[in-house]
This record gives sequence, C-alpha cells and structure tokens, in this order.
Amino acid sequence: MTGLSGTGKSSALAELGRRGYRVVDTDDPGWREYRQHVEPSDELHRGEWLWVEEKITGLLDSDDDRSLFVGGGASNQSKFYDRFNAVVLLTAPADVMLERVTGRAANNYGKSPLERAMILADLAEVEPLLREGCTHELDASRPLVDIVADLIAIASRS
Repeated sequence: MTGLSGTGKSSALAELGRRGYRVVDTDDPGWREYRQHVEPSDELHRGEWLWVEEKITGLLDSDDDRSLFVGGGASNQSKFYDRFNAVVLLTAPADVMLERVTGRAANNYGKSPLERAMILADLAEVEPLLREGCTHELDASRPLVDIVADLIAIASRS
C-alpha cells in the first residue's frame, strides 16, 4: 500500500493489525533510510527516502500463512513490486490530506508551511508515478472501515 502523506496508510495498517493481519509500516524506524544526494548539481543537497532493501527482502521471504500488508513510500519501492500480489495506491484530495496531516498526533510531518507545500508538489509530481505502478487505486477520503474492507477484499483475491 502506497500513497502520499495524509492518505491514511498508517491508519489502515493499524486497523488491519488490530484485526490480526500481518502489517509493516515502512515509515517506522529501521525500514527506510534517508540518503543525501551528493551531486554538485543539487544545490539544495536534497536526498531521498529509500527502503532498506535487505530488510524488505527478508520480510518478503518470510511467511506465516497470514496476508501481509506493507505500507509506506520510498524512492526504491518499485524494485519490489513484482514480489507483491497487489500494489494499492491510496489517494485523497489535497484538502483532505492537508487536514489529516494537520490533525495527526503521532507524526509531525506536514505541519510546517514548507512541508505542506512539499505535499502539494508531491500530489502533482509523485502521485502520477505511483499511479503508473499500482494495480489498484482506492479513494481514501472515504471512511477507514471502507478502505480496510477494500484492502482485505483485494488481498483475498490475490
């Protein structure tokens, strides 16, 4: 499961976990790392979040007969798409995403004006790329119970 900040990935994973499914939120510590760009052309010295490939590989190689739901977003996630039965993109309108990041307590990302601007830029630039690689797209502005029901249905068909 992928999507931009504020689309509800963590909330969906938490609910799936409460229902007994295997879940991994790759935004949690240890699953991804930030790599600084060192190219001289990158004057802002930006970087990118990448999944720790050894950990993701180990996770996907493990099996306990339960459906596994992996959520998050990283620049290298598409390397693993062929290992998943489905890649689900959660989407929501900009106003919904911004309202959610403003109101959440467990994650401070999206509260500053710069971060909010980055979310809107990602909506225009990154979400279309995520859409190209997904097998399913869900409107995550709907109630969480509906999103989770759709995710469970997708997993049961895969």
